[in-house]
Amino acid sequence: MLRGRRLLFALGLAALLGLIISPAYTVPKAVVIGREMLVGLVALLAFGLFEQWPARLPRWLARWALQVLGVATAIAIAVPVIYFVQYHGEAVPFWKDAKRLNGFSIMLSTGLLLAPWITVAVLFRQRDDAARHQALAFELERSRLERSALDSRLRLLQAQVEPHFLFNTLANVRELVDSGSPQATSVLDSLIAYLRAAVPRLHDPATTLGQELQLVRAYLELMHMRMPDRLQYVLLADESSADLRCPPMTLLTLVENAVRHGIDPSEEGGRIEVRVHERDGRCHAQVIDTGVGLRRGGVADDGLGTGLSTLRERLQLVFGGDAQLRVAALQPHGVCAELEFPAQRNPA
Repeated sequence: MLRGRRLLFALGLAALLGLIISPAYTVPKAVVIGREMLVGLVALLAFGLFEQWPARLPRWLARWALQVLGVATAIAIAVPVIYFVQYHGEAVPFWKDAKRLNGFSIMLSTGLLLAPWITVAVLFRQRDDAARHQALAFELERSRLERSALDSRLRLLQAQVEPHFLFNTLANVRELVDSGSPQATSVLDSLIAYLRAAVPRLHDPATTLGQELQLVRAYLELMHMRMPDRLQYVLLADESSADLRCPPMTLLTLVENAVRHGIDPSEEGGRIEVRVHERDGRCHAQVIDTGVGLRRGGVADDGLGTGLSTLRERLQLVFGGDAQLRVAALQPHGVCAELEFPAQRNPA
């Protein structure tokens, strides 16, 4: 590709120069243009040769200087050779014919005058192109490394979510077993069925809100079996939001925190309401519980411990900072955790 462009440039420039100086010759314009194109081809060969040879140069000699000198030398040799070959065998040598000698002088002088400057200009252009290419390569490499770092960070956060959720759920089952509840077996069966569906999705880079809602429903059914008199729940979601992308465990983390920090500590229990809808290109999700609320020393306005702080960072990584997680107290008691992020759908 590069060699082809060089060849076209050299031949085109030589043809233009031949056309410009052709009025000074008595031979047809095509002959003059052909001579100049031949000289341009020789200069191009010299330029390419000294671009790579010799592989090592002495410190006092720069590569660009060698190329300029090589092009000038090639032209100084090529023009006499062309004239000698073209007029070889004629009665009067070309250097004794005033008109031919004048043409020779014009071709040689214009070549030696213009070729070094053109070579320098080309070298500067090559240097600028190389600098831009290197800058672009550095930028692409930096973007790749940044993306790799983000992916690694996201996988680390994902790994933190898995034991956090699983250990909390298993602790709930253990409470039933320790208390001798007759529901322990059925709850354990529900947990096994739930984990079979949930665990394979933990390592996926993204899931959909529809899948999240399925897991949330299964989890709430599991928790309802554990405390049927203390937990009520309802899921309200737009059908259009089912195929919106989100990180795995997004809604489940909010619901699990609502159960653990809101409903479980409350003697009366409470109600959990999950709402999901899409508006103006944004996805809005709320998990509202009527549990004990935000307790002093236990939780803060910016999250409910490891689960929500990790979720917030995962959302920032996935959506490039264009995501929000807000936690607010409700009156007379309870908590509203609200998510907002871009509504993105999987490509068809």
